[in-house]
Amino acid sequence: MPNPARYFVPFAALRRQPTIVVDSVGLGAALTLAHWRGAATPGPLRDDTSAGSALRALREPETPGLEAQAVTANHFDIDGFVGVWSLLNPVLALRHEPLLRLVATLGDFRETDLAHPLADAALKLVCWLNAEEKARFYEPFGAPARRRREDEASAEKFAWFLPRFADILENPEAGRAAWEPEYARVRRATAVAQGPATRRTDYPDVGLAIIRTPGPLPYYALFGPTAGFDWVLSLYEGQRYELECKYTTWIDLESRPTLPRLALGPLAARLNALETSGRAWAADGPTDTGPLLRLAGPRKLSKAQRYADPDGRPIYASSITPEALERAVVAFFREGYAGVQPKKYWTWAEVKAVRQPLG
Repeated sequence: MPNPARYFVPFAALRRQPTIVVDSVGLGAALTLAHWRGAATPGPLRDDTSAGSALRALREPETPGLEAQAVTANHFDIDGFVGVWSLLNPVLALRHEPLLRLVATLGDFRETDLAHPLADAALKLVCWLNAEEKARFYEPFGAPARRRREDEASAEKFAWFLPRFADILENPEAGRAAWEPEYARVRRATAVAQGPATRRTDYPDVGLAIIRTPGPLPYYALFGPTAGFDWVLSLYEGQRYELECKYTTWIDLESRPTLPRLALGPLAARLNALETSGRAWAADGPTDTGPLLRLAGPRKLSKAQRYADPDGRPIYASSITPEALERAVVAFFREGYAGVQPKKYWTWAEVKAVRQPLG
C-alpha cells in the first residue's frame, strides 16, 4: 500500500504540494476521487459515491497520483469524510469496506437496504457523525449563515473527526450517547414507513416513487428503500405534499443509467392553476443538489432547511387532492421523458437540451 502516512490539508492548500482531492474538484489535483458530474475521476475508479472511488483506489495501488500524501476536500459531508478517512487509514478502511460503503451511500443518498446485515451499524455511524457535527460545529450548508466559507470552515470538522472515527467504527457503543437520539427517531420512523399506514406506488418508467404516509419522516426512513428511483413524491395526511429530485441525478451515478432532471418550474405553474388555498407552488432549479417542489411559506427555505429532514420544516395544506396531484405529476414526467432514454454520465448541457414540458 503506497504512502500509508497520508495527511489532510485544507482545500486552500491544494496547490502547495501534490494532493488527492476527494468529493470535490480542483485545478492541480494529483488525483481526483469524486462522483461529481464531469469530475476527472479515472474510469476504473468510478463509483456511486466518492468514498467508493477512494476505496477502489486503495485496491489499485499503481493508480497515477495515489502516491501523493496530502488529501483534501472542499466541504464536509459523510461521503467525502469517509473517502478522506479511508485514504488516511487504508488498512482499517479495507477491513471495513462493506460497512463504509453503506455509510457513504446512506449519508449521501439517504438510501439503505434494511435487510443488509450491516445496515444497523451503518445507521449508528451516520447518526454519530450527524450528531457530533451539529453539536460541535454547524449543520450541513450552515457555513454561509455564519459568514464563513465552507471550504475553510470544514477543515475544522475534519481535524476533529479524523482522529476519532476509527474508535467509533470499531466500537459503535462508545458513541451511543451521541448517536442514540437520532438513531431511535429513525428507527421509529422506519417502522411507520414499513407499517400498514404507509403505501407506496412506483412509476419506474419515469423513476418516480410515491409514498403515502401519515406525516413527514426523516430522510433515512423516507428515502431509505427508494434505491433505483430518482424522484420521490411524498403525500402526507391533510393534503400536504413535497416532490423531491434526489441527489442521485446531480452526480455521475456509476451503477445504473438515469433519466435527466426536468426543471420543475413548469409543473409548479400547472399546479398553481389548480391551487385555491391562497398559497403558491414553488420549485428549486434543476442544478440544485436536491430540488424541492412544495407550497411556499412566508419565507423561502434556506439550503440548510431544505437539506434537513422533512419532519423539521413546515409543510402546508393544499387544495389539490392526492389523486389529482399524482395524476398531474405523473403526466408531467411522462410528457417530459417521452422519447428520452436513460443513460450514464449526463452533462449539464445535455440535461438542459432535453425538451422541457410547458407550464
